[in-house]
Amino acid sequence: MEFKNCFIIAELSANHGGDLNIAKETIRAAKRAGADAIKLQTYTADTITLNVRNDNFKINQGTAWDGQYFYDLYKGASLPWEWHKELFSVAKEEGLVCFSSPFDRTAVDFLEDLGTPIYKIASFEITDIPLIEYVASKGKPMIISTGVATLEDIELAIEACKREGNHDITILKCTSAYPADPEDANLVTIPDIIQRFGVNSGLSDHTLGIEAPVVAVSLGAKVIEKHFILNKSIGGADAHFSLDESEFKMMVDAVRMAEKMMGKIDYELTEKKKNSRYFSRSLFIAEDVVKGEAITKKNVRSVRPGLGMHPKHFHEILGKSFTETLEKGTPLEDRHIK
Repeated sequence: MEFKNCFIIAELSANHGGDLNIAKETIRAAKRAGADAIKLQTYTADTITLNVRNDNFKINQGTAWDGQYFYDLYKGASLPWEWHKELFSVAKEEGLVCFSSPFDRTAVDFLEDLGTPIYKIASFEITDIPLIEYVASKGKPMIISTGVATLEDIELAIEACKREGNHDITILKCTSAYPADPEDANLVTIPDIIQRFGVNSGLSDHTLGIEAPVVAVSLGAKVIEKHFILNKSIGGADAHFSLDESEFKMMVDAVRMAEKMMGKIDYELTEKKKNSRYFSRSLFIAEDVVKGEAITKKNVRSVRPGLGMHPKHFHEILGKSFTETLEKGTPLEDRHIK
């Protein structure tokens, strides 16, 4: 993927409330909020876990989902596959890119039939090298989250893509806590990813608020992904760390402003800067002087405005003499010095 501006993704995830109309209206709201893309998750409870009722499959990790079995959580959160075609269509009508995270080969095949333009590998799937290889073999841009990844995991995932001839890779810094604490964001990892792996980087953000994406963009992030919900009253597995329309728009506006502020490397004086140089310092006659009088620290000073000689010449002209009589407040020029 080539990025002129940061690619901002609204993650639908489980924020559909089991209602197709809510899912469709969420896509429309994401467009209003300024998103570039809407991302789905394509799985069923059976493709992502096992329907087993023992402690291995009961969540007890200090999360908002503790006490639930994996199967029940994913059964309630999954996006029905029969909705996908219509949601892709709504996104197209709105001018949004629509794509998804597949969680097994059947989901990849299903998304291929829908013509998905991008694939996203979720953080917890980064170790599933066979899945990554299969996804990469489709030749679409790959976005990979790293929320639970070691350095080796990232290396293996990138190598898997490249083995399939897919070099269009974006690695997202991510903290897999829901919500994530700001001190765990470690956003300086973003430029390190870019330099270390020679890929694009970005942020899949689970912190509350909008600050992390703005900082990420200033550090070189080309992709921002944030969970998006139509209304937090819908509830669901991800509602507590998702942004609603007004919050998401604030984030988009802040990111776009950050991009403008970053601008380009520039040391040239524009006309505006040249005009502002009037307020800079320069050398002026600080008291009335006569022709032949010596230049001293008392009769020449560096002051505002910037109409006289550059202050860098101050020490080299001390002790020289004036070529003419000058009044206090006269900008000092070369022709005044002998």
